[in-house]
Amino acid sequence: MTDTSTLTPREALEMLLAGNQRFVSGTPQHPNQDAARRSDIAPAQNPFAVLFGCSDSRLAAEIIFDQGLGDLFVVRTAGHVTGPEVLGSIEYGASVLNCPLVVVLGHDSCGAVAATRAAVEDGVTAPGYVRDVIERVTPSVLAARSAGLTRDSDVIAEHTRHTVDLLLDRSRVLADQVKAGRTAVVGLSYRLDDGSAHLVTTRGLEVAADSAS
Repeated sequence: MTDTSTLTPREALEMLLAGNQRFVSGTPQHPNQDAARRSDIAPAQNPFAVLFGCSDSRLAAEIIFDQGLGDLFVVRTAGHVTGPEVLGSIEYGASVLNCPLVVVLGHDSCGAVAATRAAVEDGVTAPGYVRDVIERVTPSVLAARSAGLTRDSDVIAEHTRHTVDLLLDRSRVLADQVKAGRTAVVGLSYRLDDGSAHLVTTRGLEVAADSAS
């Protein structure tokens, strides 16, 4: 079992992407999913990454990144929209649990983004608190529209970038962690058809984003 307590942000990202590659290729290892692991982490957790993603049922983080119990500190909301509870949870993972990596995970065919595009383009409204989700995704859709982006993948990437920027703008704790080199924040875009995760943006790491994402 890999000791994750001393991982650098780069090593944590490489470990996460390696797991995704195993998932894509159909050769998952299903690590840390046995009774021994369950017993080992009962006293305390030591995840190597915070995974902030969409609540979509097709994005089960431990499965698509081939990880196990105690490996990921997962926070999920529809459209990965943020609020005080989300920011507090992410700060907890980064500053209390000392996760060297925070990941924002977007994906294609996102219902929250689709609903927001419909609201912006056609004036279609949603009932209840779904409207609040749409309002929080709207700045990303408007930014994509201003940039002339129309493809679903491009709008999703813009929303992922916007969320990464928002986390660092609103959380002084997270921004300080990144500035000190203890944590990196990256945005990934997940493709539902083939299960692959592609790098969209990074903060605190010099890694080239995948232009095809």
